[in-house]
Amino acid sequence: MKVIVVGCTHAGTAAIVNTKKLYPEAEVVVYERNNTVSFLSCGIALSVGGVVSNPEKLFYNSPQGLEALGVATYMEHDVLAIDFKNKTIRVKDLKTQEIKQDTYDKLILTLGSWPIVPSIPGGDQENIVLCKNYNHAQAIIEKTKEAKKIVVVGAGYIGVELAEAFQMKGKEVTLIDAQERIMSKYLDKEITDLAEKAFTTHAIHLALGEEVESFKGEGGKVKEVVTTKGSYPADLVILCIGFKPNTALVKESLETLPNGAIVIDDYMRTSEPDVFAAGDCCMVRYNPAEDKRYIPLATNAVRMGTLIAYNLVEPRLKYMGTQGTSGIKIYQFNIASTGLTEEEAKEINKYEVASAVIEENYRPEFMPTYEKATVKLVYDKQTRRILGGQIASAYDLNEIMNTLSLALQNKMTVEELAMVDFFFQPHFNKPWGLLNQVALKALSE
Repeated sequence: MKVIVVGCTHAGTAAIVNTKKLYPEAEVVVYERNNTVSFLSCGIALSVGGVVSNPEKLFYNSPQGLEALGVATYMEHDVLAIDFKNKTIRVKDLKTQEIKQDTYDKLILTLGSWPIVPSIPGGDQENIVLCKNYNHAQAIIEKTKEAKKIVVVGAGYIGVELAEAFQMKGKEVTLIDAQERIMSKYLDKEITDLAEKAFTTHAIHLALGEEVESFKGEGGKVKEVVTTKGSYPADLVILCIGFKPNTALVKESLETLPNGAIVIDDYMRTSEPDVFAAGDCCMVRYNPAEDKRYIPLATNAVRMGTLIAYNLVEPRLKYMGTQGTSGIKIYQFNIASTGLTEEEAKEINKYEVASAVIEENYRPEFMPTYEKATVKLVYDKQTRRILGGQIASAYDLNEIMNTLSLALQNKMTVEELAMVDFFFQPHFNKPWGLLNQVALKALSE
């Protein structure tokens, strides 16, 4: 069995490693456009802020590591075309410009994503940088040394992490987003208010509800970002607007969502026989809303890549979908979420949405120290089913959202969550756990 893998970040690496583990005799070939594999782009802000001393540490595998497994690893090779009927691909060596053809029995597409880059006047000037891969990380770190005024466009997870990292480096930082709140895709106002206050306390300027209209500069170098409501000086601009599936190669040949994300079944199979897809290039089944959507997360990618290996020869292990669980640390706050926000649940117009919020110390007040936690639960008032939740605390309680993710996965109700059995020990919690408490609050409303 010959397996070709196109693309090799999280999903591709997981698919390759597990395929060689399950089928050691299989011939596995990988073609990757870049010269690195398995880069953790979510760690770029940690590197910028000096928490991680070197971006080289953000790799968890390497071309040499894959070759040691017996994988034919071709870096800086661009797949130009795929003939699904004849099971062939056409590949270009980006160093020599040589073009060759290869054949496969099974094809794994882990094409990843690419930053959304809107067409904005002046966007081609120097010092306007994307934030996705290792090369971007190196450019950001190098340019940060000279920059004094930095504008980050996009207040999702990557944007807010970078804004904090730049401020910690002593830079003047402006964070711009078209939405009225930061991280609004993941969190409701009760939680984002806490994070926004932390930003303004640290002198980060929040330009929210503003769209970028142009970039102005001198001598081809950006000097100012102009929005619908104002203008902001900038020596360096980082674009973190979002991501789109990198599927131009196949979106005319495979079934895709309107945004180009490849449609897969419960066993990672695409609309073409013997062709699988995983990671940021494809859709996920989003359990809270019971629909198909695009959620580019490394957690989704590694699971889906692993599933491909298990289902490569025959269906063995079914995809369970995702709750889109994620977490972040912003200054003193540890924040996490899973499932639908209240705002998003209402927009779906499918549920009778309700919520409950508590502010409670995570462990007994007779202990020497304790910290307050803000916990929110979103649920369907009619069916009582849990739809999502969020938490923020100076103490790291983010694992609680992993527990709530499991509750969503299993379609638990508010009543069940209120009475589910959690341990109690004063070092760690109270007799009623935080999830118990927020569910009990929901029962009383």
